[in-house]
Amino acid sequence: MPTDRSPTRIQKKNRATILEAALEVFSNHGFRGATVDQIAKAAGLSKPNLLYYFPSKEAIFTELLSGLLDTWLDPLRALDPDGDPLEEILAYVQRKLQMSRDFPRESRLFANEIVQGAPRMLDSLSKDLKPLLEEKSALITQWMDAGKLNRTHSKHLLFSIWSLTQHYADFDVQVRTLMEDEDPFDSAPQHLELMFRRLLAPDHIAG
Repeated sequence: MPTDRSPTRIQKKNRATILEAALEVFSNHGFRGATVDQIAKAAGLSKPNLLYYFPSKEAIFTELLSGLLDTWLDPLRALDPDGDPLEEILAYVQRKLQMSRDFPRESRLFANEIVQGAPRMLDSLSKDLKPLLEEKSALITQWMDAGKLNRTHSKHLLFSIWSLTQHYADFDVQVRTLMEDEDPFDSAPQHLELMFRRLLAPDHIAG
């Protein structure tokens, strides 16, 4: 897309339409299974029109991923060192669960990329996610050392939170099929809070 002038309102609208369509296609088919033709059809644009804005499938995917990791890391960044440790962790669990409810396609897009070896995200995982994980797992360990949380492996704790919350987005069809008419998000918040509270609350807090 030309860069010598600011994009017009129509150009901005078309880019947003393409990215929205691509999110749907990529989240359902993954990068390898998606095609430019599928994205163009979902966007209601011709293939040449789409390629005016994005020169390749890779360019579209990269654009989507560039904002996705930041969005995914925001709840972890929000862990407050000065807050109540147990409540900070429980609030983090709820924020992650809410993201699965609000952004299921984004979660599946991220999961598909990771399953494929994260070829387009390895740098971001190393530069953005790893330092943040080290920082927050060290904070959680400090809370445990101070007796404010029960002792467990801080990184595995975060991995468990990710898997238990993102499961509801990544395996949405399975979850909803097995729960039939019950919306899983009606009871999941209470279930996850109880589970992590029992795991982490020291006896003097839990009692």
